[in-house]
Amino acid sequence: MQYRKLGNSDLTASAVGFGVWTVSTTWWGITDEEYGLGLLRRAYDLGVTFFDTADTYGNGKGETMLAKALGDVRDRVVIATKFGYDFYHHAGEGRGQRELPQDFSPAFIRFALEESLKRLQTDYIDLYQLHNPRLTAIESDDLFATLEELKREGKIRHYGVALGPAIGWRDEGLAAMRRRSIGGLQTIYNLLEQNPGRDFFPVAREQGVGVLVRVPHSSGLLEGKYDESTTFATTDHRSHRPREWLTEGLKKLKKLDFLTEDGRRTIGQAAIQYVLAEPGVASVLPNIYDAEQLREFAAASDTPPLTADELTRIADLYEHDFYPEAEAASTQA
Repeated sequence: MQYRKLGNSDLTASAVGFGVWTVSTTWWGITDEEYGLGLLRRAYDLGVTFFDTADTYGNGKGETMLAKALGDVRDRVVIATKFGYDFYHHAGEGRGQRELPQDFSPAFIRFALEESLKRLQTDYIDLYQLHNPRLTAIESDDLFATLEELKREGKIRHYGVALGPAIGWRDEGLAAMRRRSIGGLQTIYNLLEQNPGRDFFPVAREQGVGVLVRVPHSSGLLEGKYDESTTFATTDHRSHRPREWLTEGLKKLKKLDFLTEDGRRTIGQAAIQYVLAEPGVASVLPNIYDAEQLREFAAASDTPPLTADELTRIADLYEHDFYPEAEAASTQA
């Protein structure tokens, strides 16, 4: 495992982190808590030291699981969690693709933080992130004054912004980095979905902000395990996407075979190395939902980095939408 600094902060993260959403929610099919706890412990054994959760994951379950799995090594791991959704007073809302009501008031921030500290069984949080904030939240002086107070009190070491829920949020990300003293910016970025991530990197370097990347495998497309016959359970969020998401994604994936032809890395590891090719990225958060994946992804930072030629070929493919006209011509021939 390799390790990187989170921007200009004093935090050091494992290049491959663990997004606790896979083991604390049912979005990815894990319902056995003991199995999830085992994955978290095994991740630490493999060198993973950065764990990203949120108070809403399983209505607090993600945080309590971290305490159970890694409480005895608290001082050796970096814990990031999120706040802003009021699931305390809106139980049962926000299911599926619907969002819960948000509250970024000073009073709610302090309340939410104390609840997270209790669940995590710790007296400080390394990175406290606004969860999917709109511009109105980023423009709130009271919100960031409260976060600064919490830093002075020693309850949080740094604060940041986690953009979402889906890809996008360019204006929010740029505003957060340019106008606020954030330590980290979390966003979606991968071989198939490069915007607006590419706009964030130069500003992050300029402002000393560490970038955290989730969905590096484009919701599983870049794991190399799907084909045109793949189906998803109705509880899986990918089942709600149009079928073209899978079929068109597989066509693009085929054109990335050059990343794995020498056998020194899998496509899943190449996808992580692509994200790590950006020096401003502190940690990549793949979706981990079984032991085999964990071993593969945890080893990714020690596989050969992408070469300049490979990065040039990727850039050309992306700029031309992976040359769909060539695909059409081949089919017609």
